[in-house]
Amino acid sequence: MQSTTPTADDDDPRDESILSIRNLQTVFRTDHEHIRAVDGISLSISPGETLGIVGESGSGKSVTARSIMGLVDAPGEVLPESSIVFDGTELTELSADQYQEVRGSGVGMIFQDPLKSLNPVYTVGNQIREALRINRGITGQEATDVAIDLLEDVAIPDPERRLDEYPNEFSGGMRQRAVIAMMLACDPDVLICDEPTTALDVTIQAQIVELLQDIQAERDLAILFITHDMGVIAEISDRVNVMYAGEFVEKAPVEELFANPKHPYTQGLLDAIPGTSVDDERLNTIEGDVPTPNQPATDCRFAPRCPKAFEDCTEVHPTHVSVSDTHDHSTACLLYPEGKSRTERVEHHRSQAPADTQGGAQE
Repeated sequence: MQSTTPTADDDDPRDESILSIRNLQTVFRTDHEHIRAVDGISLSISPGETLGIVGESGSGKSVTARSIMGLVDAPGEVLPESSIVFDGTELTELSADQYQEVRGSGVGMIFQDPLKSLNPVYTVGNQIREALRINRGITGQEATDVAIDLLEDVAIPDPERRLDEYPNEFSGGMRQRAVIAMMLACDPDVLICDEPTTALDVTIQAQIVELLQDIQAERDLAILFITHDMGVIAEISDRVNVMYAGEFVEKAPVEELFANPKHPYTQGLLDAIPGTSVDDERLNTIEGDVPTPNQPATDCRFAPRCPKAFEDCTEVHPTHVSVSDTHDHSTACLLYPEGKSRTERVEHHRSQAPADTQGGAQE
């Protein structure tokens, strides 16, 4: 029988974590509303581990990455209740200059479009050498030799010649490899990958995923991999957090998530993978769109699109509960804990909700 021990969204104790986030809240303030792009998420990553974040566009995945990196631009703001701890240092308390020292050499990021990370007027070699100079103090011929080695590490052929070429002379896949080489030049402990394979064809996607896995094994990197592609998540992740409308709705080891998805949103994402149901003539989809949260959650944000929703889903905000005997699989849904009546389940979630989200409190 499954345990019904409640599991809070921030209950992910990992003493060996290199990156630990608690109650991350990122708000964009406009004249008319406050958009809660990331609304109270928590996660931890250990060296050598890959944590996947998956969800539709608009779920808050990229804002999560930019919040960790300290790259949220106005009118966005990471609220002071948030905690981002890297290697024992609370990043939210750092000055802009101090944050810049962590960015790259401590926590590196690979973006979806490599052209946004590469300067078109400088050669690839110049940009890698610059990263080596700033982050590791390596200059001159040594920097050139290390840059060549880095291009070899990311499987770029004829690296000595390629060092003197410009980004426009590289293919899309080669540019992404060059960006990875630039990040490796910074020697980070955590690598955030924000949809790095989305613009690439399937074959190149597989090569990039394999490359990241090889680099991780060699350097004991912690990787936060963000994507909307469940197939890529299955290939690269150790654990998965499913994100919807600024919140994590399910957390599980990757094999457990695919074998035993619990949240209706996760089930919908998996059902939408082509080929999962050979009997269906049409591809399954989740009707509707991801909402834009503009107030603290007082209900289930997925309820308007959920085929299993009932009346209380529009009135009670679900909290995470354990749905496995090992307590490493949790979901935020009024369908759980299993083995209880609907009334008992609803009351359990209602009792766990913070006081300021009860009764329709607004910001």
